[in-house]
Amino acid sequence: MLSSAHSLDRAVEHLRSVSFRSKRKLRLFCQGHLKCLPLASTLVKGKKGIEVGGPSDIFQGWHTPSRTYGLLKPLPIYDLVGTLDNCNFSSETIWSKHDLDYRFSSRRSTGKTIIADGSAMSTVADNTYDFVLSSHNLEHFANPIKALKEWQRVTRPGGSLILALPDYRRTFDHRRTPTEVEHMLEDYSRGVDESDDTHIPEVLRLHDLEMDGTLKTHSIEELTARSYDNLSNRVLHHHVFDEVNSAQLLREVGVEILAIERALPYHIFLVARWVR
Repeated sequence: MLSSAHSLDRAVEHLRSVSFRSKRKLRLFCQGHLKCLPLASTLVKGKKGIEVGGPSDIFQGWHTPSRTYGLLKPLPIYDLVGTLDNCNFSSETIWSKHDLDYRFSSRRSTGKTIIADGSAMSTVADNTYDFVLSSHNLEHFANPIKALKEWQRVTRPGGSLILALPDYRRTFDHRRTPTEVEHMLEDYSRGVDESDDTHIPEVLRLHDLEMDGTLKTHSIEELTARSYDNLSNRVLHHHVFDEVNSAQLLREVGVEILAIERALPYHIFLVARWVR
């Protein structure tokens, strides 16, 4: 009897899980493009840009297969750019391998891949690009203000920033609290680098393993090992964002915010222009 009851419970839980995934896929498909797509399009169309941490599914065109978004991507701007380079901290990351040629769209010529920390692109001259793209990348920087200032440096005056951050309420960070901007300012003033482990105890205490589907971390032991090896893998979410602290952070570094929009399943999009 106990075995039968247990099997029934598992079957019910499986049906609930299937129903949840089906409803989420339907909501994702019905979501369509973001309202800020026309604005973002004007900022990148025919222009020269760099993406930090790409390639990103959310910027792909409708013709690119996706297991997450069906046919419609929230902000399909890759096919509009003139040229696009990429910056990654390593030629091989936990997410993908990075060739010297940056292949981001089948409808655009490849750009080049720059292997460097996104907060220290020393081989890139000032005012090189018209815009910067970044998707689910800034939270991985121990010193996000340093990164933003570097992105500003390589962008021409009046250039733009299109930034996507994870909405902590919909991710494995949902038990954490949005990082105070004052803390990030202090990190910048102290010159914190990527070896910083300040937030690891918080991560280990509050990380929701059940929602860690992307990285497939199944135990606290795996999470601990991964977190303390962050200098090599850069997986750690040092900071946690919502619409309030992300907007405040951008304003602190001299960014004019043109649009903020949330999107399923767990995105905050900010379209902005650098102010000099």
